[in-house]
Amino acid sequence: MFLITPAYAQAAGGAPAGMDLLMQFLPFIVIIGIMYFLILRPQRQRQKAHQEMIKNVRRGDTIVTSGGLIGKVVKVIDDAEVQVELSETVRVRVLRSAIQDVRAKGEPVNDNA
Repeated sequence: MFLITPAYAQAAGGAPAGMDLLMQFLPFIVIIGIMYFLILRPQRQRQKAHQEMIKNVRRGDTIVTSGGLIGKVVKVIDDAEVQVELSETVRVRVLRSAIQDVRAKGEPVNDNA
């Protein structure tokens, strides 16, 4: 006959079980917090600034498209498109979402002339 005694697990120390669980997840919470402040928040701020820049594009601005074309805005067609002059005889319609950068802000055009 074998003499086997049942073994019972006991919590060491007197720390509550909930505290152990919190200490296990604390590094993950800290990493997520650091990631938010170093990566996600600045990216959102850049995205908002880019959207504001695109919204404020007007006639006379020199722009760079996401394809690398540099041209001057000749006409704002609507909220989604602008007409860009690439050279004296070449004008193309470009989606505002394809505008990568505004190089130079043009002078306001006087429509009364």
